[in-house]
Amino acid sequence: MEYSVAHIKTPLGIAKILGDEDGIAEITVLDETSETIKLLGQSVPDCLLNAANQLQQYFNGTLKEFSLKLNPQGTDFQKGVWNELLNIPYGKSRTYLEQTKKLGDVKAIRAVASANGKNPLAIVIPCHRVIGSDGSLTGYAGGIWRKRWLLEHESGVKQQSLF
Repeated sequence: MEYSVAHIKTPLGIAKILGDEDGIAEITVLDETSETIKLLGQSVPDCLLNAANQLQQYFNGTLKEFSLKLNPQGTDFQKGVWNELLNIPYGKSRTYLEQTKKLGDVKAIRAVASANGKNPLAIVIPCHRVIGSDGSLTGYAGGIWRKRWLLEHESGVKQQSLF
């Protein structure tokens, strides 16, 4: 399958957006390197323009809910888990156990956590809003620092660094 691709600069790194007329299939955040920075000058294909604009609005703090046509590729189980993630409101979090209960099988907690980790649509499908039962920021494919940044961004509380 041949997808269109766009790269945009975000506070977390360079977001790579893949998709076509059927919807957005993947959003990943890449570390900024000289190679990825070269990708920023390219124009955004029409089918990805809405996604690029909404991501920029999200990072600017003016968008709290995405309205995009999504087309993630995965198993039916993974898609069910990802769909449930869309029910976690902006600025809120849910534990892995709570998410598993919403899906109806508390024994599936590891499978649910694994599906979260395979979420191909970072930020838009908000797997960063799922935390450990003790409040810890466990697991995030993009790195715990990005998860912390996203949760702080959505909470409206900015932690100040002393150094």
